[in-house]
Amino acid sequence: MIEAPAFGMPSVWATHARFAPDRIAAICGERRMTWGEFDKGTARVANALIGLGVRHDEPVALVMTNSLDMLEVMFGIVRAGACMVPISGLLTGAQIATMMADSGAKTVFVSASNRALVDSAALPADIRRVAIGFAGEGWETLPAASDSDPAVRIQPDDRFNIIYSSGTTGLPKGIVQSHGARMHFAWSNALELGMTRDSVTLVTTALYSNGTMFMVLPPLLLGATIVIMEQFSPAGALALIERHRVTHAFMVPTQCIVTLDDPALGQHDLSSLKALLSAGSSLRPDTREAVIERMTPNVYELYGFSEGFATMRKPGDKPSRPTAVGRPVIGFDMRIIGHDDREVPRGQPGEIVGRGLGMMAGYHNRPDLDAAILWRDDNGTEYLRSGDIGMIDEQGFLHIVDRKKDMILSGGFNIFPADLEAVIGQHPEVQDVTVIGIPHPKWGETPLALVIPRGEPDAAALLEWANARLAKTQRLADLEFRTEFPRNALGKVLKRELRAAYWETAG
Repeated sequence: MIEAPAFGMPSVWATHARFAPDRIAAICGERRMTWGEFDKGTARVANALIGLGVRHDEPVALVMTNSLDMLEVMFGIVRAGACMVPISGLLTGAQIATMMADSGAKTVFVSASNRALVDSAALPADIRRVAIGFAGEGWETLPAASDSDPAVRIQPDDRFNIIYSSGTTGLPKGIVQSHGARMHFAWSNALELGMTRDSVTLVTTALYSNGTMFMVLPPLLLGATIVIMEQFSPAGALALIERHRVTHAFMVPTQCIVTLDDPALGQHDLSSLKALLSAGSSLRPDTREAVIERMTPNVYELYGFSEGFATMRKPGDKPSRPTAVGRPVIGFDMRIIGHDDREVPRGQPGEIVGRGLGMMAGYHNRPDLDAAILWRDDNGTEYLRSGDIGMIDEQGFLHIVDRKKDMILSGGFNIFPADLEAVIGQHPEVQDVTVIGIPHPKWGETPLALVIPRGEPDAAALLEWANARLAKTQRLADLEFRTEFPRNALGKVLKRELRAAYWETAG
């Protein structure tokens, strides 16, 4: 019998380097990295880790900032056959220590800008702390190693990474994704977004975030080029699109909103954009239309969850309703289930459940959560619960109604914040809005609008304007102005943090 060939993206990367070593793999600032350099850099990291005794499937963490060094470290870990554990630099030291302990990682790579943060984590003495771009007591540098192919054999079920939610509270919830799932992620999104080896993608979000991988894994699979922003700014993103003739970019809705408001918009040539992908949370219809009119008609919108499901709305789609977020991405399937856990007919709302080739292997060390997230149809086929309320229309498009946990139950009526946000967001003096439920002595809870304004609007007048356009059961109890919202790495508003201040004082 013929031996099965090596599986996984590392073998694909090596092939790109072998046959097109001078092609540009990645750009960050003024620094460029060819595919030959990417191959040698990731091989050095992999061989160094193997030399240090890091075993196959062993978790290796990193707390780094966007750079070509981070790209090398991330995929050097993967190339070593280890399990990459990217950790957010926006967390506290205590949270980093908890995630390190939960993952079982005994090695962590750290950027210079995150040194003090990791020092504050007071990690155990047996944790190897590898400094990238600095030196200091208690820190070590990665030893010199060969840049030849480490020739690690990888299987589809081997762990590629453990991703932790950026908003994790209490016990960590690490999502384990296999090499097989990540390969599906890369090729399915490359196909859906129309990428080729000539594509140039723009990374505007943190490399540790799962959503950022839309602009990283597909081009790495294809041998294309990735442009990495060290830190996002609207003007900076627009300039990079023009300078590098970016073909594919990813922006969360918040980034779209601030870019639309930036004076630099209109000063740069964006005609190279074949796809501007938005994900993380749903685009308000007014924002989508403004992006299409003022940035590019090639707007793609993705709904999904890291555990393993996604839909995509494409420019050629003609949904009858503006709230559609697309049909399942290649390799996925979905259902809508009601309170009784039975599938509901088309057109009725319920919880979105999905399955497919990109499903996670499970939650790390949390079999209790694995059991809770599963739903089985009448044939015993397993789907993952999303926790989101949605509806499939007659054309097969998915519509997000809201998060189950964000739904407001007021006087026996279900109020979905997204419906209210869509109305309030139409006001010209509203830059961004989020609606939460707060305590009410008679109704149980009632909706409150929190608004980031444009200019200096009158709150009372804006409240009156909104309530005049909302159904009686949807009307706002109040409206407050904010300068910013707490958000996760992909810009999704952390409503639980906003709600906490009102419920904790409710007695």
